[in-house]
Amino acid sequence: MSRTTITLTPDAESLVRKAMRERGLTFKEAVNAAIIEGLTSTARRERVETPTFDLGRARLPLERALALAGELEDEELLRKRELGK
Repeated sequence: MSRTTITLTPDAESLVRKAMRERGLTFKEAVNAAIIEGLTSTARRERVETPTFDLGRARLPLERALALAGELEDEELLRKRELGK
């Protein structure tokens, strides 16, 4: 075991103190746990892949997509207003 001096930022110290309170740890235990958890968690992360799908060609001109979305939203708002919602 080695002994060293570190300077913590206020945010880091706050997190260490919070871990001390929540887990009932000493300062030394909280710092060591944070280092070990932080440096080993990246090795445990699994790669996440999001599936993609070919939707084919656009049926409408994409340059009009925002205008069309606005028109559809306006129609829905009017429909809800007529229903009293």
